[in-house]
Amino acid sequence: MAEEKIPYKIYLSEDEIPKQWYNVRSDMKTKPAPLLNPGTGQPMGYEDLRPVFCDELIKQELDNDTPYIDIPQEIQDFYKMYRPAPLVRAYCLEKALGTPAKIYYKFEGNNTSGSHKLNSAIVQAYYAKQQGLKGVTTETGAGQWGTALSMACAYMGLDCKVYMVKVSYEQKPFRREVMRTYGATVTPSPSMDTEVGRKINEAHPGTTGSLGCAISEAVEVATHNEGYRYVLGSVLNQVLLHQTVIGLEAKAALDKYNVVPDIIIGCAGGGSNLGGLISPFMGEKLRGERDYRIIAVEPASCPSFTRGVYAYDFCDTGMVCPLAKMYTLGSNFIPSANHAGGLRYHGMSPILSQLYDDGYLEAVSVEQTSVFEAAQRFARVEGILPAPESSHAIKVAIDEALKCKETGEEKTILFGLTGTGYFDMVAYGKFNDGEMNDYIPTDEELQKSFATLPKIG
Repeated sequence: MAEEKIPYKIYLSEDEIPKQWYNVRSDMKTKPAPLLNPGTGQPMGYEDLRPVFCDELIKQELDNDTPYIDIPQEIQDFYKMYRPAPLVRAYCLEKALGTPAKIYYKFEGNNTSGSHKLNSAIVQAYYAKQQGLKGVTTETGAGQWGTALSMACAYMGLDCKVYMVKVSYEQKPFRREVMRTYGATVTPSPSMDTEVGRKINEAHPGTTGSLGCAISEAVEVATHNEGYRYVLGSVLNQVLLHQTVIGLEAKAALDKYNVVPDIIIGCAGGGSNLGGLISPFMGEKLRGERDYRIIAVEPASCPSFTRGVYAYDFCDTGMVCPLAKMYTLGSNFIPSANHAGGLRYHGMSPILSQLYDDGYLEAVSVEQTSVFEAAQRFARVEGILPAPESSHAIKVAIDEALKCKETGEEKTILFGLTGTGYFDMVAYGKFNDGEMNDYIPTDEELQKSFATLPKIG
């Protein structure tokens, strides 16, 4: 189809919103390694996980074989409030770069939480409500997941307790207030309210916290309060499953115009956005139907893919969660207080870790100031102020488009714009004032963290 007939924004109809999630594990030749009990070192089954997670979510977590899982009608109806999300052709960015590349982005910031996180938050709240629970606990980094979960819990009539990484709690007070407006209790982590929080503060005086710390506190509170369960915004198999609505919609929109991407790019912290975007494309790649170049982009300050090790590790700093086999920097690693709070996690999704280890995707790390330079460049021509996390994908999409300019290749690039950056103005202020720095952990720091990995697997 002629290029000029492709609109700036490609929308699906309400009827085209996915009615099933796609389970990429069903097509993986090597399945993600199972979660292990930290006490016994044995794989954890349904009954082992029940004290922590909701029953139906455990079934999804453990299901490696069912290709498509039905989306409950109530969730489909909720999705219609902000979905389908647009697929945007970045004509203005292409022109500004002078590139022959065709650039598309899937925009997920079209809801009050400002990100893709609501896609899974509403699902987890729904199953908690169906189970008759009082409420849920969670962690949040940049605050997008906490905001999304607070919205979902308000809708479902559930209590919501959020442990927010301390540096983000201080840097992003307005996102914190959105959570409170929706009824959530928000506590800076590590706190002195939990046993594990007190231990972390004692071991790391003055720490700015990490997602691993906040997870530990949220799990402790969930397991010590009857009628509560812990829910997670990334990393887990179930979360990547729910987020496949992103990739399924993106692929359906591209298919309308017979567009096939050559390169697919997503930011990577725990893996929810990247996994959701790439899953249907990865399924084709795994089945040998098509080939795509898939790039995960992570911060140089927290480079689990590019500098981590593939090993069993705790999902949390307090070492109370199950062990997951993943690319990790070590659960004791406390990343620098960079402004992409949603990417400050020491490990990577077991699904994505296995795919990366098998060579189905590649990874790059980028420095903070270059990310904000790309964000500014994008905002000035595309009219959206991107979240710092999303801007990692923007940075590499621009890099790839400029390579096409050098070679004259007309490649098609798709990237995920996970959300907006309107609550990240402290970060933008630091960048605009020239006060932003690029911290990169030394090999010595990483080796010290690797030395604490559990001796399992």
